[in-house]
Amino acid sequence: MIPDLNYMQALRECCKDEAAFERLKQILNPAVENVEEIVSQYPTQVTSDYSWENLLHAEIALHASELKFENPPANKQGIIFNLINRNEDSCRWLLFAHSGCQELLELESKSHHAEPTLLYNLIHPEDRADYEQSISISADKLQPWIWEGRVITKEGKIKWVQSAARPIITASCDIFWNGLLIDITSRKSSEEALLLSEQKFSIAFRHSPDSIIISTLHEGRFIDINDSFLRVSGYSREEVVGRTSLELNSWVNREDRVRIQQILQQQGAVYNEEVEFRRKCGGVIVALYSAEVVNINGEQCVLAVVTDITSRKQAETQLGAIAQSDRLLGEIALKIRRSLDLNEILNTTVEEVRQLLQADRVFISYFDENGEGRVVAESVGANFPPILGWVTDNNAYKEIKEIFNKYPIRIVNDAKQENESDFIAEYHNKFEIKAGIGVPIMLGDKLFGLLIANQCSAPRNWQQCEINLLDQLATQVAIAIQQSSLFKQLQELNSTLESQVEERTAQLQQAVAELQELNRLKDVVLHTVSHDFRTSVMGNLMVLNNLLKSQDEKITLSRSIVERMIQGNERQLGTIDSLLETHTTEDRGVVLQRTPVEFGALTQAIIKDLQPLLSTNKAAVKNLVPSDLPLVMADPTQLQRVVANLLNHALKHNPPGLKLTFKATVEGKMIRCTIEDKGVGMSQLECDRLFDLYVRDPQSRCSTGIGLKLYLCRQIITAHGGEIGVTSRPNRGSTFWFTLPLA
Repeated sequence: MIPDLNYMQALRECCKDEAAFERLKQILNPAVENVEEIVSQYPTQVTSDYSWENLLHAEIALHASELKFENPPANKQGIIFNLINRNEDSCRWLLFAHSGCQELLELESKSHHAEPTLLYNLIHPEDRADYEQSISISADKLQPWIWEGRVITKEGKIKWVQSAARPIITASCDIFWNGLLIDITSRKSSEEALLLSEQKFSIAFRHSPDSIIISTLHEGRFIDINDSFLRVSGYSREEVVGRTSLELNSWVNREDRVRIQQILQQQGAVYNEEVEFRRKCGGVIVALYSAEVVNINGEQCVLAVVTDITSRKQAETQLGAIAQSDRLLGEIALKIRRSLDLNEILNTTVEEVRQLLQADRVFISYFDENGEGRVVAESVGANFPPILGWVTDNNAYKEIKEIFNKYPIRIVNDAKQENESDFIAEYHNKFEIKAGIGVPIMLGDKLFGLLIANQCSAPRNWQQCEINLLDQLATQVAIAIQQSSLFKQLQELNSTLESQVEERTAQLQQAVAELQELNRLKDVVLHTVSHDFRTSVMGNLMVLNNLLKSQDEKITLSRSIVERMIQGNERQLGTIDSLLETHTTEDRGVVLQRTPVEFGALTQAIIKDLQPLLSTNKAAVKNLVPSDLPLVMADPTQLQRVVANLLNHALKHNPPGLKLTFKATVEGKMIRCTIEDKGVGMSQLECDRLFDLYVRDPQSRCSTGIGLKLYLCRQIITAHGGEIGVTSRPNRGSTFWFTLPLA
């Protein structure tokens, strides 16, 4: 058993009051009972230098120091410990640990008996160096040891702890610490949260795009401001901190300051109050003011956030102006659609524009064809001279046109600052103009007039939305003028329409009568001439047939000639039949019997058949048509008619000895055939009319000069899907051409 030690007096002296003394005795009783067991767990050399009395006195001092902590929470977890640092080998041993080991470190209170270095092993690896440094300093200087760090519990939890102990040096220079280890995890978490909150506030304060102000509640003296406040206000930090808003004259309306301060004193906060502040330069901004009363170091202060909404308010104003402009444009456009009264439209325009722009004068001028200008519509304030009816000459028109060629929109903010011509200076002085906007009214590329707004009371800085409005209205006025002009033209057209209709009706009736007469003459000529030709040809044919049947050897013509005469007459008869066919099939087209045709062979056969006719006219034909041309799907008989008609026309209208050339080429999916002659040629008018059914003699209106005029050729070629034509010049010969599709 441990001898009864006389330490009660020292114990009582260590306690701050009698209650603490009783509490300390309750804590120490279990420790005293177990001292012998505790000491037996350590090496002899550790305990030999320490008497029971020394150990117990150390334990008493440690528990007394615990009771002297300032009102520790009743439930605070902690460990009372004894730590020794031996001088001979610098080993550090944990001699004693209170039962708080279970709550704080999740260890049995006697675990340190088996492992004296237990506390060190639980220290977080990152904090061990700091632990060693702090306890070494305490040992070297024999000053109190206070250390904060992290420990890792048996279950792997990380806790923050604080150790506080006072060193005692023994005669053998060993250092003995009596101390208390407490859990400060909650405090550290709170400190970290507070630090994070402070960092966040600091970042928000520094980098907020809004102005943030900390000031006293009663005086309004600035304690701190952020950079956004300096940027918006234009002040430096030195000019603001320590001064009041009244000294800086920041409030445009001091009534706002009084009202907001009353709300803050009564309610403690104010939100989104729209106020105006004055900048250092004198400019005014519109802002939303929000603030809350806070306590800083025992003094009531105001934390205020000021959001600059000047741009937004300006945008709202501009949007309002745009809405008014759109309304006016819509009304003017509606009047233009509903009314044709130009004077009403112009007068409405100038009146509405003057009211919208709050201008002193708005007018519209008009330039006539001679360049003379006249003001035709005006709205003007009562205190300024009118300009309605003012007339300018052609010289002014030229100057005005030159101005608007250089400046599509003429803007004058201050007439005194302009370098003016004599005409413009007279205009400004006569009508007391200080500022103005002028936009041209264009009809196509022509300057028709001007739409002008004047400010006569003072110079004015015109806004872009105002300029755009006048520009758009000038377009609407141009539409109204053009519409009115078209209406006048329509009225003039209506006034002459009836007479024109009567005149055109008479012309149409005359044309119909002429057409009917022409059709009647066509029918008469067709039947008459066809009858005459048929009679003549049939008579010749009968004679030739009789001669052919005669056995008289006195016939001087050979049989071959007679046969060709018969063939020629038969072809003439066929031509007459074609004339009749043309008449009967004019609406239905030509009926074709298509077969694959070798165009080269067909051409040779046609030339051979026409040889007697060529010989009679002493004409020569040069056939350059290739023999290897592709086949065409055509009616050979009808093609023979075409070539025969073209040759007959050439021989008939040229003197004997005509030279003809046949050519044919393939062009795409067509064969193009040409018949060239070196004859007298014809005019372009004759070429254009050559393939008409009938051609009247220009000198004889009622002439019935008959001739197919190659009309049948055009019908036949068109029926084949080709084209036909002629090119010619007087005394340069002619070239007939036609095309046929390949098979």
